[in-house]
Amino acid sequence: MSTPTPIAATGIPGLEVLGPIRTGYERILSPEALDFVADLTRRFRPRLGELMNARAERQALLDSGATLDFMAETAAVREGAWTVAPLPPDLLRRTVEITGPVERKMVINALNSGANCFMADFEDSNAPTWDNNVQGQNNLYDAVRRTIEYADPTSGKQYRLNEVTATLLVRPRGLHLPERHVVIDGKPVPGCLFDFGLYFFHNARALLGRGTGPYFYLPKLQSHREARFWNDVFIRAQELLGIPSGTIKATVLIETLPAAFQMDEILYELREHSAGLNCGRWDYIFSFIKTRRHDSQAILPDRSQVTMEQPFMRAYTQLCVRTCHRRGVHAMGGMAAQIPIKNDPAANSRALEKVRADKLREVMDGHDGTWVAHPGLVSVAREVFEAVMPGPNQLERRREDVHASAADLLEVPRGTRTEEGLRLNVRVGIQYTEAWLRGNGCVPLYNLMEDAATAEISRAQLWQWVQNKARLEDGRAIDRALYEKLRDDEVGKLSGIPHVQQAQKILDDLVLGEFVDFLTLPAYSLLE
Repeated sequence: MSTPTPIAATGIPGLEVLGPIRTGYERILSPEALDFVADLTRRFRPRLGELMNARAERQALLDSGATLDFMAETAAVREGAWTVAPLPPDLLRRTVEITGPVERKMVINALNSGANCFMADFEDSNAPTWDNNVQGQNNLYDAVRRTIEYADPTSGKQYRLNEVTATLLVRPRGLHLPERHVVIDGKPVPGCLFDFGLYFFHNARALLGRGTGPYFYLPKLQSHREARFWNDVFIRAQELLGIPSGTIKATVLIETLPAAFQMDEILYELREHSAGLNCGRWDYIFSFIKTRRHDSQAILPDRSQVTMEQPFMRAYTQLCVRTCHRRGVHAMGGMAAQIPIKNDPAANSRALEKVRADKLREVMDGHDGTWVAHPGLVSVAREVFEAVMPGPNQLERRREDVHASAADLLEVPRGTRTEEGLRLNVRVGIQYTEAWLRGNGCVPLYNLMEDAATAEISRAQLWQWVQNKARLEDGRAIDRALYEKLRDDEVGKLSGIPHVQQAQKILDDLVLGEFVDFLTLPAYSLLE
């Protein structure tokens, strides 16, 4: 391992790199690229702090009994007849999108998967170690230039790009996460600006030269003011590189409950740069719990029972379709978390049937495309969508029959709480966090692909149940004693895994203490 090398000597006052500069990192962490990130950081970091404070203030109001509703002051935006700017040709057909972390082999496999688009992820499926983040930028640098290759050290198999590959999109980290390995003026760079800035600086012109462009996904936004923040970042970034404004295109994930009440407003703020909205279903369920965590009337059933057929999920996804199509832009469906089950044909068949049913619901609702987490599901999703949607999208389906009220969006899902559901939450919470601490943010567990969003549901449900002493279907109260008893049972089955004790402590703190906004915040202090 090379020693940490400060970059202050490169002529960028106030900037230090605290992570090791390994072979190949110097092209990503060039003085010019770091100067670009420094400009964005100094210009936008204060405003980002204000937005985080606004989140906390809004949550405090909700905790004290306020409720969410559509905003009266932005009614003119919702009622206006505006549309977003036209999309570039390679974003008109997005039938199947695959997502995954920025690990080198995964990038090649995803681009070769047959999907229309690949979202390379610096966020929920990527544990943000220094090496994951910088090597991920290196991997995308090579992918954009089509020079990316990988030789498997075990099998010797060679991986290279096919002639035709998926359109590349990139998801930077959420607004809340820092990049502690790069410090500007004594404070860490926001992770979102580090990820976006390095990728855009190095690749925007190369992408345009290949007939595509710098395309992004924006995670975990809670308001149109946060969308305005990103729009202003885009304007400044394009200005600095001399690239026409509107070149960047970004799809916003509607994966927080507050954002569901501001879909029109979010599209409006990004209308020059918008590529539509995506229904980020797993984070949305987590946000439903988090936002209403002190509402004793909003206690959810087992995670497995909170399906897309629940009325509040139907209301949100169909409202997304109506909103996007009215504005002339795509409404993307959500993730199929199932993965192929190689050693059990019957179980694999059942899993694929769940995927087909899920994708059929989406295409019948009017979605313009969908997400999968595994290359083995690309053909399944495509078959279902193209049987109903022969064209590139369904923008002509306006869904004027959809009328989703605030009450519809806030309807509490029905179901039961079971001991097995509680145990599953404990297992997923500990096993996912343990893998994350080892640098792996995309973890197959119990025939599903878990990332930070699905783990957040598990730990948030546990907190909600314990804090409210919710009852299992057999009448037992879910209190601290029951949680600790079942946790001990489950931890006892996980002997020999490296970071189980650390992961258990993180989960205990998240479940038994004050509610923490994101599990990745306390876990980040233990990473590396």
